[in-house]
Amino acid sequence: MARVIESKKACTVNPLKMSQPLGASFAFLGLDSCMPLMHGSQGCASLGLVLLVRHFKEAIPLQTTAMNEVTTILGGYENIEAALLNIRKRAAPKLIAICSTGLTETKGDDVQGFLKLARQKHPELADTETLYVATPDYVGAFEDGFKHALTAIVQAFVQPLPLERDLVTLLPGSHLSPGDIDELRQIITAFGLKAIVLPDISGSLDGHIPPDWRGTTLGGTTLAEVRAAGASSWIIGVGEQTRAGAQALQAISGAPCEVFERLTGIEANDRFLMRLSQHSGRPVPAQYRRQRSQLQDAMLDAHFYTGGIKVALGAEPDLLLAVGALLHELGAELRCCVSTTQSAAHALLPADTVLLGDLEDLEHGARDCDLIVTHAHGRQAAQRLGKPLLRMGLPVFDRVGNAHRVQVGYRGTMNLLFEVANLMIEQIPHHHEGDWPLTPEAHRAALARSRTVSTTAPNPLAEAST
Repeated sequence: MARVIESKKACTVNPLKMSQPLGASFAFLGLDSCMPLMHGSQGCASLGLVLLVRHFKEAIPLQTTAMNEVTTILGGYENIEAALLNIRKRAAPKLIAICSTGLTETKGDDVQGFLKLARQKHPELADTETLYVATPDYVGAFEDGFKHALTAIVQAFVQPLPLERDLVTLLPGSHLSPGDIDELRQIITAFGLKAIVLPDISGSLDGHIPPDWRGTTLGGTTLAEVRAAGASSWIIGVGEQTRAGAQALQAISGAPCEVFERLTGIEANDRFLMRLSQHSGRPVPAQYRRQRSQLQDAMLDAHFYTGGIKVALGAEPDLLLAVGALLHELGAELRCCVSTTQSAAHALLPADTVLLGDLEDLEHGARDCDLIVTHAHGRQAAQRLGKPLLRMGLPVFDRVGNAHRVQVGYRGTMNLLFEVANLMIEQIPHHHEGDWPLTPEAHRAALARSRTVSTTAPNPLAEAST
């Protein structure tokens, strides 16, 4: 269990975290025919837009109410009214999802009242759904905004319906890529179940070329599917950030919910597949039993290069847990862990402390480490220290294919551990396996830990298949 420490610095240097409004907008991008709208100054939306475009290499629909000094003082009703009418006229979305910023939260705009008044004055808005979520950017971080938006979507649109035995709802955290979501959907459907993914960025940010141009999101969860989630027989959350949304959906539908803190690593995926088998009444498919065996072998191959290394990680809480716990299972020491916001996920991290800080804190803590794990803004720190950098999280703007990265499930876990091991191999000059600088004691400890995790651990899938 990690102890959480908050940085006491007077200012942030080289920020690690991103804002709540951006996290909420990211959740809205997983809804079909949606237009996220930031209620604040143009700069708030512009910065977030640049980060998302550079990460996904795609056009991102994101609008702003463009508040200025005068409208901030007088109130933002006219800006919201104009934005709603212009967006409806030009893009015709089915949903306009509004999130606040620090500027309008400080002013105290009654956005719910503004929306009600605008609908009364303009009946042409009747065919367009609107949703508002409060996300001040002077508190919290990206995960918090995503969490609040997910909960607001569920509470606003999900309807109680008769339960369908074969229908489940998957609530993915913001740390999952479109490729991760596709992988989880395939696993769920392999058990004969139908999955509603909420929100589903694998439909809108997966890098496809659409047959026609739209000014809104180009896929994702439809409003009809959101409403139908009330018929789910089981609710699956991935990441602590989905717990509030899962509980809100449970309160509406009455279906049981279960939050998986991570789906990276053997034990977590064993538990996930066993629960799917129990819920569906079907055995675990042979392809996943095969993948589990492949992952065991991959862990044995990779531990020679990960056992005993010291790692510095900087990430949002759920991603920090997913990557950090896997590295720990591979024999690495989590020497420095920096995160962005408070989360129950920190209590599960196998490290002594988690510092809520910035990339300057990460750089200081990484001086005696062998590997740095963070997003692309950590590249300068890695260069200064001469350390390898594993790019994880958002944004990663100096690599392509971010939408298709898979790091969940047995197959995704293999991808991640190979990426780490190969990165460490590159640091060894004229290497062969015997040259890796592990002491005999560290090597034996890493080998024992790896075998405990991967080869001697009981295989629940073998029992589930009989």
